[in-house]
Amino acid sequence: MLRSNSFGALGSHADRRGYFIFCWFVGGLYLADVLHLGIAHRSLDYKEWFIKAVTIVNNVFGLYVDPIAWVNRHRLHHKHADHPGDPNKLSGDGFWRTMYLCVMPYRCNDNLAGDDILKSRTFRVAAHPAFAVVAQAFSFYLFWKLVGDLKFVLVMWFGIRMFALWVNMIQNYWTHTRSFGYRRYDDDDNAMNIGDWLPVTATFSACFQNNHRHYPGILRLSHEKSEYDFGFMTVRVMKALGLVKASRTGAQLPRDVPLGALDF
Repeated sequence: MLRSNSFGALGSHADRRGYFIFCWFVGGLYLADVLHLGIAHRSLDYKEWFIKAVTIVNNVFGLYVDPIAWVNRHRLHHKHADHPGDPNKLSGDGFWRTMYLCVMPYRCNDNLAGDDILKSRTFRVAAHPAFAVVAQAFSFYLFWKLVGDLKFVLVMWFGIRMFALWVNMIQNYWTHTRSFGYRRYDDDDNAMNIGDWLPVTATFSACFQNNHRHYPGILRLSHEKSEYDFGFMTVRVMKALGLVKASRTGAQLPRDVPLGALDF
């Protein structure tokens, strides 16, 4: 076991990078690829064992997110985007209000999460409040025992959650405020595209909100080849590994999307 004097109060650079990259990458696979494309929009068909494994690994060792509540909120967000009924953000909500809503979202009045996989034992256990508490306490304890430095663990454990809040703000605020990014489609919402490499990588391409809101079923969020799409890269790797394939709706490419081909 590594001792605290081997890297000081803030740990070694390798420890910081390793923990950060693990939480970010597994969390991205879980939220952006599995819950978002795989379940919420049914754009991808996954191996069931894989989708359950990612859910458990992320929620036990990384950042806990209730899978059933997330799918329901996301579908309501698409149904009411920026209007009453959207649990993430209303059109007039500013920066601080949206940040508060990232932690305490508007109440969901409808239940749109009735998928069979969400009724499975794995997902029902993962969505239980007791599991959420035990899983996060275990992740903190395990990280502490592996590293051996409480100050380092506190900084990194809470720091990665602040990073997750920033990622959530990209999706809920910056890409839903018309002062930022660009729009390809003139829909009745505030969804914007932000194509800079850092937010695209951090969010697994979820910052292409204008593209995604216009055609939510497509498995690719970039709509032209010049748009860097990190999330689509991860999906293609999973396809090469035999873990995922395009669903019927996910593979459909509308004529006004300037890609030419899905390249999947």
